[in-house]
Amino acid sequence: MNHTITVATKSDVSSVIHLLKEVAGWLKENEINQWSFLLAGGEDNEIKQDIVEGNTYIVSTETEIIATFTLLPTQSEWDLHIWGDDNELDSLYLHRLAVKPSYMKNGLGANILHWIQENVKPRLTLLKLDCVADNHKLNSFYKNNGFTHIGTTLDGHSKYIKDI
Repeated sequence: MNHTITVATKSDVSSVIHLLKEVAGWLKENEINQWSFLLAGGEDNEIKQDIVEGNTYIVSTETEIIATFTLLPTQSEWDLHIWGDDNELDSLYLHRLAVKPSYMKNGLGANILHWIQENVKPRLTLLKLDCVADNHKLNSFYKNNGFTHIGTTLDGHSKYIKDI
């Protein structure tokens, strides 16, 4: 599959939000407890802000956006909740990695993680993320892509790290 990864622009805001809601709807339909708050617009302003600040990326074919992810070089409010006051200044936080359902199960997610590893090496050395602990497929996906599970929060979020 031919695709490109670029930094999202202001003109991509509605497309990124639409894609995230499409994935959240797919997760809900498949009874996967992840991102239900997105369906009600739970992070629309934060998503827009991350795009404006140049932290969100889109994965596109010639005709459509097929995936998105956000990389934060500093902790968000959510990261503080998950990781506490993280003193590792060389960390990058991965948020909202989403692949359009019709493109799932073809290695695109793994390709994105590889792209991140290859393209952020000069700046940072640790990639951190979290996901709902009872989302077994997603937890397996991160483990199978070289992430180390370092614990679970009291409110049920798995924490993962990977050297990049």
